[in-house]
Amino acid sequence: MKSKIAEEYVHIPDLDWIPFPPSLSAGGIRWKLLHVQPGHGAWTAIFDCPKGSSFAPHIHAGPGEYLLTKGRMDVRGGKANGGETAVAPGYGFECSGARHDQTYFPEDSEFYMTFLGPLTFIQPDGSPIAVVGWEQAQGAWNA
Repeated sequence: MKSKIAEEYVHIPDLDWIPFPPSLSAGGIRWKLLHVQPGHGAWTAIFDCPKGSSFAPHIHAGPGEYLLTKGRMDVRGGKANGGETAVAPGYGFECSGARHDQTYFPEDSEFYMTFLGPLTFIQPDGSPIAVVGWEQAQGAWNA
């Protein structure tokens, strides 16, 4: 019989904020990796997004859920452009295959997210720049 996966606890203030890779974001986004689950291909992080920051275009290979705890996040261009505008406190679900040509933070924001599968960061034509799953997230965090 396979062993049960160990439980885990992280006291978030004990972790240092580190810069999210600037090749995958703009404006000084920082993050804390909270958990990886190789068996499910999942990873969980909290992000600190200064006013004016954004994530590079990407596609979700698997679903994800987020909790915006502070600020505002314009997803897929925001509500005014056919996307969604999340305002804290707010919850969002991203389906498998969701494409985000821009995720923008018009004010200082913070959100917690669990990704079930990797993100493929893309060029405007859709060609891949980088694939970031649990293994790459853990590698970036440990670097």
